[in-house]
Amino acid sequence: MRPLNSAANGYNPSDAPTDPALMQRWWREESAKLKAAIDAVADGFAPVVYAYPAKPREGMLRNFDGTVIDPGSGAGLYRFNGTIWAFLG
Repeated sequence: MRPLNSAANGYNPSDAPTDPALMQRWWREESAKLKAAIDAVADGFAPVVYAYPAKPREGMLRNFDGTVIDPGSGAGLYRFNGTIWAFLG
C-alpha cells in the first residue's frame, strides 16, 4: 500500500536504548538516517504524496500524485501560496 502520510520519506527517530553500551551504535544509525533525509532535501527530492499536509504553510512544496490528490492540474509539483496549491509543473 502507498504511504498516505507526506512525511513517509522523512526522518523518524527510533527510541534510544536503555543500555548505555548500545548508545554509540544507536546514535551512529540515527545520524545516518538524519543525513539521508537532509541529503534528499538538499538534492531537491520531492517524493510523490497521496495526502495534503495537515497544516499547510505558505511556501510549502508538494509533489502530488494527481489521482488520489489532484489540486487542479493533475500530477506534479505544487506550491502553497497561503490560499491555494498552485501548479508549478
